[in-house]
Amino acid sequence: MRAMVLAAPRARLQMEERADPIPGEGQIRVRVSACGVCRTDLHVVDAELPDIRYPIVPGHEIVGRVDLIGPNVAMHALGDRVGIPWLGFTCGNCRFCREGMENLCDRPLFTGYTRDGGYATHVVADARYAFPLGEAGDDVALAPLLCAGLIGWRSLVLAGEAERLGIYGFGAAGHIVAQVAVWQGRSVHAFTRRGDAAAQDLARRLGAVWAGASDEIPDTPLDAAIIYAPAGELVPAALRAVRKGGRVVCAGIHMSDIPSFPYQLLWQERQLISVANLTRQDGLDFLSIAPQAGVHTETTAFPLDRANEVLDMLRNGQILGAAVLKP
Repeated sequence: MRAMVLAAPRARLQMEERADPIPGEGQIRVRVSACGVCRTDLHVVDAELPDIRYPIVPGHEIVGRVDLIGPNVAMHALGDRVGIPWLGFTCGNCRFCREGMENLCDRPLFTGYTRDGGYATHVVADARYAFPLGEAGDDVALAPLLCAGLIGWRSLVLAGEAERLGIYGFGAAGHIVAQVAVWQGRSVHAFTRRGDAAAQDLARRLGAVWAGASDEIPDTPLDAAIIYAPAGELVPAALRAVRKGGRVVCAGIHMSDIPSFPYQLLWQERQLISVANLTRQDGLDFLSIAPQAGVHTETTAFPLDRANEVLDMLRNGQILGAAVLKP
């Protein structure tokens, strides 16, 4: 197999030839056909997440075919197309797992962070954490659904029944969630970097009723806002934009420090909450909803050996929609 490997903090990924991995008990091996490039991959490469083990193969928006099955796997067959997400394993025994909150498991494994991911020709996964994808849809188009879509869906659910919804950061997750929100009958307000006309135009094409810079405030207060950009200064901005009793959802795994802000912004029962990871039920729910909502991902495909270049483009805000690597 071939893989793009991160050998040290903030190093450039290097292409390596490795022996083909062998799946163990309850595992499958997947031949990767597409792997989305997620902002969380940047947090791994830039050493912004704790306890990264090196060397590590990033990537957790994986679409591929099962090509080898380990012992005691009954839910997948050779040739099945599956999707492998960020959450790659949970213990099943801790309090959070027992109480239906496996996304908060005390002993989890994460694809492309604490176990090797999809910037490779092959990946081994826990069979329980590989979603059946069926045969409808293109591999590249499906890949961003495995994180941008799943985390986007969880954040949308946590935003509640908001009729007027703000989306801060109109990248991979934002452009997917906007489509679901419009399908649900919500009014979407898209917030981008100042001057990002391409992202604002995309938002309007996907049904947003308003698109502007993240430091602007729309004429009508929002019922809720979701922040996908990893910029802490957006938290007080979003709190200013939501109505009394409104909710701000922080959807990223990492964010720069939130600046001090006056209590007045939080007062009147505004809520500030975060999203952590996903559950398998989130995946099943969203992958059922996405075709009903007619979700179309805006993607640009790149060969695997251009992973470093693609990460640089993402870091600099030069990706419209989502980037996807093809081994």
